[in-house]
Amino acid sequence: MGLGNVLFGRKKLKGANLDKLFALSTAAITLETECNLKPAGVAAVVFKPLSAGEFTRAENEIDELLGVAARDSGSEVRRRSDSLGFEWIVIRDKDFEDLVTTTHLVSSELADRGFGGQLLAALFAFQDRDRRVYLIYGYKRGTFWPFIPSGENQERDNAEELRLKNQLEGELPIEPDLTRWLALFNAPLD
Repeated sequence: MGLGNVLFGRKKLKGANLDKLFALSTAAITLETECNLKPAGVAAVVFKPLSAGEFTRAENEIDELLGVAARDSGSEVRRRSDSLGFEWIVIRDKDFEDLVTTTHLVSSELADRGFGGQLLAALFAFQDRDRRVYLIYGYKRGTFWPFIPSGENQERDNAEELRLKNQLEGELPIEPDLTRWLALFNAPLD
């Protein structure tokens, strides 16, 4: 079955795999001590835009979800859109474990409300000396990969990403297929 089957509803999109997201909480010590990465206090869930018919229902449910997530976790939670039309739920919390938990809560609630097929990735920001480093969690495969932007022209530091991959393989489920290591340039985290 190909793309046409997905587009015409003959095959459902694969749902989100949320199980391994909490591995990031247990990897926090390794990230700080061995990788010199300090949590930046911000993460985001990115998902595909919905069809026009689903949009109104989703709009109300997502706003309700953001209110629940913020109230239950104490995290700051808000919604943003990017220049490509993707939706982002940005979560801010100084406590890294709370940040991971709220990201999981938001993801779970979206999946429970029927939007699991639209979930693409969760992005976690870290600070390494003078630059941002990201760990991306791909919902479809339940794996992480590093993303380190460099320069002004949407370039990435592949060598450093591979070094970080090697350091984290024992701690996190790392995506083995490097062609799936998608970049998320210009994420609306600020």
